[in-house]
Amino acid sequence: MTDYRPPYRAAGITGVLVLGLYVLTLAPSTSWWDASEYIATAHILGIPHPPGNPLFVAVAKVWTLILAPLGLSVAVRVNLLAAFTSAVATGFFFLVSHRILSVIVRERWMAILGAASGAIMGATAYTVWNQSVVNEKVYTLSVMVIAVVSWLMLRWYDHRDSPQGIRFLVGAIYLMVLGASNHLMSVLPLPAAGLFVLVVGPSVLFRRKFLVRVLPAVILGLSFNFFLPIRAAQNPVINEGASTCETVLGATVAIYTNGAMGCPALASSLSRDQYGKPPLTQRMAPMGHQLQNYYQYFDWQWGRGVDPSEQPGTARMPLTMLFGLLGFLGLVTVVRADRRVGIYIGGLTLTVTLGLVLYLNFKYGFSLAPEIADASLHEVRERDYFFLASFILWGNLAGIGLTAVWITLSERLGENDYVKWSPIFLVALLPLVLNWAWASRAGDYAARDWAYDLLMSVEPYGVLFTNGDNDTFPLWYAQEVEGVRKDVTVIVVQYLYTSWYAKQLRDLTSEGRQRPFESQFAVGLYEVSDQPLPPAITLLTDDQLDAVGSGAIPEDFVVPLGPVAVTYPAGVYLDRAHRLALNIIFDSIDSRPIYFASTGGLLGELGLGRWGVRHGLATKLVMRDLDDPAPEGVVQGTIFGGEWFDIARNLALVRDVYSYRGLRDRAIWQDRSTLNIPLHYQFLFTQLADAVQEAGMDQEVVDELMMEAAMFQLTARGGRLVAGP
Repeated sequence: MTDYRPPYRAAGITGVLVLGLYVLTLAPSTSWWDASEYIATAHILGIPHPPGNPLFVAVAKVWTLILAPLGLSVAVRVNLLAAFTSAVATGFFFLVSHRILSVIVRERWMAILGAASGAIMGATAYTVWNQSVVNEKVYTLSVMVIAVVSWLMLRWYDHRDSPQGIRFLVGAIYLMVLGASNHLMSVLPLPAAGLFVLVVGPSVLFRRKFLVRVLPAVILGLSFNFFLPIRAAQNPVINEGASTCETVLGATVAIYTNGAMGCPALASSLSRDQYGKPPLTQRMAPMGHQLQNYYQYFDWQWGRGVDPSEQPGTARMPLTMLFGLLGFLGLVTVVRADRRVGIYIGGLTLTVTLGLVLYLNFKYGFSLAPEIADASLHEVRERDYFFLASFILWGNLAGIGLTAVWITLSERLGENDYVKWSPIFLVALLPLVLNWAWASRAGDYAARDWAYDLLMSVEPYGVLFTNGDNDTFPLWYAQEVEGVRKDVTVIVVQYLYTSWYAKQLRDLTSEGRQRPFESQFAVGLYEVSDQPLPPAITLLTDDQLDAVGSGAIPEDFVVPLGPVAVTYPAGVYLDRAHRLALNIIFDSIDSRPIYFASTGGLLGELGLGRWGVRHGLATKLVMRDLDDPAPEGVVQGTIFGGEWFDIARNLALVRDVYSYRGLRDRAIWQDRSTLNIPLHYQFLFTQLADAVQEAGMDQEVVDELMMEAAMFQLTARGGRLVAGP
């Protein structure tokens, strides 16, 4: 179809309208899980968790610099990148749909209407919309790559016998290779594109003009991964994996073999060794359950607000069936319009649905299979975002299917009166209406304020041991982007198992790199001291840190911690993280306050819970003779765990310091896996009320605290009621 005229203006208008929708529902700050990590690493040109996502970090940094004159916060600028890339993807999928529909409709406006309906459904599918209003992941950039590649493949098809066609094909290959340095999701079109080329015109693969262009394009695309060893060698504050290389040759081999060999640190990062996924033949859950998990996520896409249950087969079933049938009809329509184009679209659909289910090999779904009581056998959160490309593509296929229904009704029942039957396209607005409350992140400051509150619980130059993503990444965001309490050393316990993390912590807290406590965060709570900065959190050398292992201790192990010695009897198993944590506490306890992000986890595993004193959301390690009277103002509750509380410090924190935006009295808490966050606040106020009562304070103070606990309980219950049992 060399005479085909793509409607770039209509595609652009559609993309702008979708971008406007995303802006209206945009998150005003960071969010849970990886959002904070990616915003922070983009801001400081750091390196996030493997494989390091260098393309995202670079693009996001440039993007934030371009938008800087607008005066928007860094978080909003990075969130706008997610919105923009999804809107661009929407525009290109519009072009793909229009190209397909132009074969089966009589007039140009009909193809535009049909393509627009699909674009709207794809853009407002729950997961697509929800991921496009906060940069929780790097996937929107990869979805944009998939959409552009799909369009380029159709342009190659239309111009395959001309020199212009080779440029389209090389461009598609280059974008997939370059996109792989953002995330491997970018290469999902490869199987379909390869099959498409083999069926349509395999001779192009042997043409000199193609070969002399494609080889440099592949080399250039992969070269973006050199960002990782170069930047890692500069020791940014966030430098996960520490993928430095001793030689350029080692880095080159690792990059061009995708981590199969070469520089060990870089190879390990690129191949994501730390995740230890089993071979595909070893299913982490039965294949039938994994398919059910995908269906669960598909079920959410078209009417998330119809039924609060997470489970499939509820009141959303009619919508799920409708959009499932429309998408399937769209796929059939593509094949009937042009069988060879159907090979590409069908192959891509198969890859991003069943192919992904097979490849990702998830554990039991987070909210599925409740009969499997062992939480370690479940995913730690819902994983619907991995199928972002699947849902946006299916929405566009549904638009093609809806157009086919429209044409059939108009021709068979309406005497070719297409205008009369055009109201059928109102179906395309159902996801927009029914997903709004769930997909919107407007006004949600919960993750940001949680991070601020947790950091402000810690005294100057404190060490804070955290347990996972949601009590770590938001803190990184607060420190590196907003500059909140950079003096606090946040230690991710799980990272202590690696060879690189403890060395980074030591170096970041050493003389010349320890960041000072800033007076604006004293807020009448902490004193600003002119004393010298404390020494590094550990005195161990690289060789000593490397030598720390795991195992049962052969004899009693006595660790003096301030005025008290803690004894670990022979035979007790202490792994690498436990031993390094004990060393950090031993080396730092006289110069830095030691805190834990929860009373469980490491504090209990080390047997130090008896010496914990709550300071708001954090627990301070206060080593003392437990047979002596408690320090002044420290009171132990009698119920709800019987924890010790510094009454004055806690009241000051919860009354004068903490911020609760998006955390208190919230109707919808979309992510069930983070419902523990408002519960932390509920328990804090409940336990504090108990301790205040034990201290003999006025009943008014107790009632005030219990009322606050009830407000957070509303959020937790509201989240549960909306998210399912």
